[in-house]
Amino acid sequence: MKYYAAPLGGQPARLITGLAAIMLMMVPLGACKRLPDDDELRAETARAYPPASRPVSELAGNQWSTETARDKRGEAEEIMKAAGLEPGMTVADIGAGEGYYTVRLAEKVGARGRVLAQDIDEGAIDRLAERVNRESLDNVSIKLGAPDDPRLPEKSFDRIFLVHMYHEVREPYAFLSRLRPALIGKAGDHGTGEVIVVDVNRDFSQHGIPPKQLFCEFEAVGYELVGFMERPELGGYFARFRAKGPAIAPGDIKPCPYQRDSG
Repeated sequence: MKYYAAPLGGQPARLITGLAAIMLMMVPLGACKRLPDDDELRAETARAYPPASRPVSELAGNQWSTETARDKRGEAEEIMKAAGLEPGMTVADIGAGEGYYTVRLAEKVGARGRVLAQDIDEGAIDRLAERVNRESLDNVSIKLGAPDDPRLPEKSFDRIFLVHMYHEVREPYAFLSRLRPALIGKAGDHGTGEVIVVDVNRDFSQHGIPPKQLFCEFEAVGYELVGFMERPELGGYFARFRAKGPAIAPGDIKPCPYQRDSG
């Protein structure tokens, strides 16, 4: 093995041999700064999937706005109508937080329907459980999820809602791939299941995601866009996705380039 000294005083680098090489090899390992492997910063369960090629928003907490203000805009009612939500459906509220959508979804699907509320924040889950019990929402179940896995039962949901949370997903390809099997297929009582995304058309640093980035990431793991509308008065845009074709293996997923513009 050859070792090269850095140039000094304009002199060219020269080959180090013998004792000098041995002395370099004897430098204590503790004196060297080990550069982190990118994979070491990721969850073990996500490493089979490509990493995100774009920034990820920091967690912003679970109180996006007051519920009264959101109801005055008619947000939940408009979103549920656009999603084609009907009584008797089974739905999931991912990133449920304090339960704004959870309680309204529960009312919309009625006693014959079911709502699964999921979050990765244990504190939020505990508070939501208290709210569900307090409001006697018998058609609501609560589940703790993982950042790279929503942990949903397969072939169970007519609609899965991701409201103002997708820009915080740190492992989009693992997360969306593991979300896909939870959708009810064409044999389901209500037709093909859909993923409903509500987010904001702005940079990740401002807690949003450009629609082009969203579309690309969903398409990369086997979804198709079936509906989109800009609704700034409701807090952003609305998108509907369905699973398309066979599932894509982790090694075959082509990560999307970072879409920096919001056009």
